Amino acid sequence: MPKTELTLLSWNVNGLRAAFRKGFAGWLRRARPDILCLQETKARPEQVVTELGQVEGYRHYFESGPRPGYSGVALFSKQETRSVGTSFGAKRFDDEGRILRADYGDFLLFNVYFPNGKASPQRLAYKMDFYEAFLAEMKKLLRKGARIVVCGDVNTAHREIDLARPKANQNVSGFLPQEREWIDRFLAAGFVDTLRLFHPEGGLYTWWDVISRARERNVGWRIDYFFVSENLRKNVADAFILPEVPGSDHCPVGIRLA
Repeated sequence: MPKTELTLLSWNVNGLRAAFRKGFAGWLRRARPDILCLQETKARPEQVVTELGQVEGYRHYFESGPRPGYSGVALFSKQETRSVGTSFGAKRFDDEGRILRADYGDFLLFNVYFPNGKASPQRLAYKMDFYEAFLAEMKKLLRKGARIVVCGDVNTAHREIDLARPKANQNVSGFLPQEREWIDRFLAAGFVDTLRLFHPEGGLYTWWDVISRARERNVGWRIDYFFVSENLRKNVADAFILPEVPGSDHCPVGIRLA
């Protein structure tokens, strides 16, 4: 691991151009994470050239699908990378701009915007297929001894303590048995939900419905995560969420690696 501690943040910004208008650049200058992963950017780098000039000291990496204003992930990194890729080995899932893979030498970082399954049965099936393909790739890497960090919007609350109203949502995509069971299998394969190492309690959420002003009442869901492979567990010095940060219907989540 690096000689100095690293702070990693992940945030679904629900539109990077909108986030810049809401003060994203100022927040990033204050927060100064070593690595920042963004999801649902809905923008290509050429659409935020001026705005990126407001943030110095970071290398920028973007991945966007062909559909304008949809999906998209980005990586802002003060740390040098050995390589950055845009796939986890399953070509079927490479066309929606959902993944950035960065090799930092000491660990592999996967910044992922997992699909949402609420729109239709077809999209739920796509989400579950994406889950399975991703898990298969992670198992391959673990067998090779890789040290892995996975972060992003997973679009599923794992346990009842991960959403304010579990009974009302048990038949809603994002809390369906098969979605939750996939997280069980992902953890069993050799990963750790970092937040639960430090915060076993409920009431910690990362997404709130805007229309019902649910954030004001903290009626939310925890669907944004940092996972690390078991061989990195001892290096996780802290894990946290930042619910006080405005600008999106999600809030940032983070870890410190030592």
